[in-house]
Amino acid sequence: MSIDVSTETITPEQIAAGARTHELDRKHVFHSWQAQGPFDPMTIIKTEGSWVWDGEGNKLLDFSSQLVNTNIGHQHPKVVAAIQEQAARICTIAPQHANDARSEAARLIAELTPGDLNKIFFTNGGADANEHAIRMARLHTGRNKVLSAYRSYHGGTHLAVNVTGDPRRVASDNATDGIVHFFPAYPYRSYFHSTTEAEETQRALRHLEDTIVLEGPGTIAALVLESIPGSAGIYMPPAGYMEGVRELTTKYGIVFIADEVMAGFGRAGRWFAVNHWNVTPDLITFAKGVNSGYVPLGGVAISEAIFETFRERPYPGGLTYSGHPLASAAAVATINAMKDEGLVENAARLGADIIGPALRELKDRHPSVGDVRGTGCFWAVELVTNRETREPMAPYGGSSPAMAAVTGALKKAGMLPFVNFNRVHVVPPLNITDEDLRTGLAMLDTALSVADTFVEA
Repeated sequence: MSIDVSTETITPEQIAAGARTHELDRKHVFHSWQAQGPFDPMTIIKTEGSWVWDGEGNKLLDFSSQLVNTNIGHQHPKVVAAIQEQAARICTIAPQHANDARSEAARLIAELTPGDLNKIFFTNGGADANEHAIRMARLHTGRNKVLSAYRSYHGGTHLAVNVTGDPRRVASDNATDGIVHFFPAYPYRSYFHSTTEAEETQRALRHLEDTIVLEGPGTIAALVLESIPGSAGIYMPPAGYMEGVRELTTKYGIVFIADEVMAGFGRAGRWFAVNHWNVTPDLITFAKGVNSGYVPLGGVAISEAIFETFRERPYPGGLTYSGHPLASAAAVATINAMKDEGLVENAARLGADIIGPALRELKDRHPSVGDVRGTGCFWAVELVTNRETREPMAPYGGSSPAMAAVTGALKKAGMLPFVNFNRVHVVPPLNITDEDLRTGLAMLDTALSVADTFVEA
């Protein structure tokens, strides 16, 4: 569904309210992942469809889907109406009581998950979904260690950030939480000196099995892996890798947790990214796209074998807002709207017919583009200063004047971008119009001309 925003105007009253919002924010709000002093947040005073308006009334194309979660765009009328209708009936209820919104949301999610992952534990977001999935795996196996890939992100809570394999972990990592990191399959920057996709799969799986054997299979409860890593780079698993991970975890009795917090619910052109490889994990964690972020919601989809562990044994965990009625109603409306409007199929079409071809064409024309990769509405453009050496345009874990200039050019062109380290992510809503998508890709083209000026001669 597309929403016409061409006639939208911002009033002086809205701009004045935005100025007060910014003033109060700087006085009282403590922001995540920021040094508080120099931070100057953008004020958003209106959102609609694939667009947002900043505090000065400028209209920006949201090519970030916020934090890659507004999969059905902003202010979708069916979801807004569902939240309003639910609020008029039951705003909140304790999680030990059944409520119709949560029951229906669980049914709809279970219909979409692969295999026998038919039981749903609801959380407030992706980080606590991963925390609870790991707790379930540890109790199910009686083991403690957890394997996780470098170049991954699994959440900002204590255990989730320690499971994370990117620099956001470092400040909080005390090396006492039983986490063992391994090198992922990452063809563009292979840790195994691979020259082909087949070599990367074979060598990465050998490394993973060596890690399992050397750590002691009987000590490892779970392996947590983003089906397609999100903020860590949207690097696609090479052919055979996900199937191989599933085989290894089965071989050694390790619970396979697929983190689909960002890749799930249509983002990768399938309801779940694991569907690209016909892989069925033991647990799937989700959030973000399950209700497009309209009300906080996450969860764990649980296999029958793990569910049986807790049939007679109490599960020692819960949340006051587990399966919150407003969040669950938003999920029901989101999933039904996505089905009715064919948004998963549309995401696959946009990726295959527009985004992929356009990014490959941009790579051919812009020497700053080292790699483009992705699927559905889930793509990354990796920028380099030298294609031969693949020197990144910003250091791993940081930024650079070059990337600041690229980000500035994107914003000046009228985009709200998702930029991380040396990458620009192309992650628009799944229902963005073809015209708006091409407009965003043209903005990217302009910004890449700026990136090209930083390429070594």
